Amino acid sequence: MATTAGHLIGYARVSTDDQEAQLQHDALTEAGCIRIFTDKASGKNTDRAELTAALDYLRPGDTLCVWKLDRFARSLIDLVTLVDSLAARGVGFKVLTGALASIDPNTPDGRLMLQVVGAMAEFERSLIKDRTRAGLDAARAQGRTGGRPAVMDADKLAAAKARRAKGESVTAIAKAIGVSRATLYRALGDTA
Repeated sequence: MATTAGHLIGYARVSTDDQEAQLQHDALTEAGCIRIFTDKASGKNTDRAELTAALDYLRPGDTLCVWKLDRFARSLIDLVTLVDSLAARGVGFKVLTGALASIDPNTPDGRLMLQVVGAMAEFERSLIKDRTRAGLDAARAQGRTGGRPAVMDADKLAAAKARRAKGESVTAIAKAIGVSRATLYRALGDTA
């Protein structure tokens, strides 16, 4: 839990180089953050070096402050996991605007709300998995398969084997039939 002895540390994230983090920086500075870490990365990007640095920088009693939840966590499950790990270290969490801004996850009521939101997110994720699995099963039953189409068809494979039998190099064959060397090696197997 955050105490008055700790510091307010800010984290900001913009999705692209075109976006400006100044709005987030201004809000975090006005809230009293003594240091702000900023990532320029998509929310889907799991490699957020500045978030990692901010998490390493935090000490017990500090509070991590974000402008909005979508600038911090990739999903509600990710949010619950991150906030739980902060709480376990004695670090608070604060949201300035948007969802959960009026809820303090450092209080018992706030924790309950965060856990309810996390449980709903986990339930939603299970439903999505089940629907996806059912859709794939239905497509397979109709003879359709998912995934990327194969680059090597039977004609290309036959041509590659014939050229290889004549002694052509894998590089020359791959260039001639329009595939990568790695694809050709995989298709030819032990005969390459």
